Amino acid sequence: MAPDFHRVNGGDPLGSRDLTVRLPGIPSQVSRARGIVTAALGRDHPLYDDVVLLTSELATNAILHTRSGAGGSFTVAVISSESAVRVCVSDSGSDGPPCVCRTSTQATSGRGLPLIEAISNRWGFTREGGSTTVWFELLRADLPAVAV
Repeated sequence: MAPDFHRVNGGDPLGSRDLTVRLPGIPSQVSRARGIVTAALGRDHPLYDDVVLLTSELATNAILHTRSGAGGSFTVAVISSESAVRVCVSDSGSDGPPCVCRTSTQATSGRGLPLIEAISNRWGFTREGGSTTVWFELLRADLPAVAV
């Protein structure tokens, strides 16, 4: 499945941009999700490293824990302004809501949402029409907050 690109630039006095891409629900697409962040923000963006890390976690969760990983797809949306970045990952849904489960120190998985909770300024999820969207926001500490 070829990715669907949707990009909007300009027209916003705050300088916001967004980039939305639909990807097949296969493990190789986690690196493509990171590439979407690079395309939207650029490597010099002050929040780049944290946004890439958290986007990678959400993409991995979409593939491992939802129907997206069983022949479906997921969507990554990066929305940015001068003071904040929001990323939304929408998947094909699962039987239950996302869980911020605490795992043992020996566990090899289960740290994605706790990591998002620890690093992001805000995060949440919506479940609608059989799909789930998990989102996070990061704010630049050196600028006043403006909603994205």
